[in-house]
Amino acid sequence: MRKTILDKWWADTRLVAVVSTMLGLVAVGTVTYHYLEHWSWISSFYFTVCTITTVGYGDLYPTTELSQLFTAFYALAAVALGLASLALIGTAYITRREETLTKKRASTPKDAK
Repeated sequence: MRKTILDKWWADTRLVAVVSTMLGLVAVGTVTYHYLEHWSWISSFYFTVCTITTVGYGDLYPTTELSQLFTAFYALAAVALGLASLALIGTAYITRREETLTKKRASTPKDAK
């Protein structure tokens, strides 16, 4: 099956949307923790990434009720979006890999017996 220009554009647009969403999630978390917890930018970024990836070392944790409430909702949304993003990236990789292998097989001459 041939891909049209629109199909390729849609696949690239999805990847851009996924990356933008992940960067946006990290930015929102970093800024929010910086101001709610008065952590440094690096610590806020670190905690945000640990939350999204569900690592949770326990060295940093929200101390105010407002930041605990934010973390509860942020973790639910960010983990779900993070997993969905990884699924889309993985699907795009596998699809492109299959297309490459199909093109190679099609261009390889078959042995005549």
